[in-house]
Amino acid sequence: MKTLIAPSLLASDFNNLSKEIEMINESEADWIHFDVMDGRFVPNISFGIPVCASINKIAKKPIDVHLMIVEPEKYVKDFKDAGASSISVHIEASPHLHRTIGLIKELGCKAGVAINPHTTVEQLENVLADIDFVNVMTVNPGFGGQKFIKQALAKIKKLRAMANELNPNLGIEVDGGVDLTNIKEIKDAGANIFVAGSAVFKAENPKETISKMKLI
Repeated sequence: MKTLIAPSLLASDFNNLSKEIEMINESEADWIHFDVMDGRFVPNISFGIPVCASINKIAKKPIDVHLMIVEPEKYVKDFKDAGASSISVHIEASPHLHRTIGLIKELGCKAGVAINPHTTVEQLENVLADIDFVNVMTVNPGFGGQKFIKQALAKIKKLRAMANELNPNLGIEVDGGVDLTNIKEIKDAGANIFVAGSAVFKAENPKETISKMKLI
């Protein structure tokens, strides 16, 4: 499957957000990853709908919205209207997950389901055929700059095997601690969408780092 790189704005320079978006526009990145945190589902607060809408005015790459919030179904239309091309919701925060997936797809967005490090991939079995991608969290969500949890590699392998049976075109997105030292191992496990925050925005040459990730 095609390798997609999605720089995470959570690690960007908020004082120069328009310049950071322009860098992504000019790079080989495929998506712009936009983390939404509510201070309830995760212990932090980040961007909201107005910021997404503002970014959408200058973004030339699809905006990948990751809702780390309770009651995500209440906000998917607002984020679609603000420019989201893909939206992922957490299985742990979605008691009516199938309904929420259906809503995302009805709005014309790619639908994703995110799973925390402690969540097993088997819990996705009944929705795997209905979604476009799974966001495998390889850190505990809520903060950027964390270290990749290596146990996630086994989950990615298991998920790819499940997808081969139930949804061969499923994208597997990996979010947390991805960098040039581990991206090959993660890709070999079966992932094809890589969220990279600090590895990109803290790099001496972010565009070059993105290009190197694409080549691996």
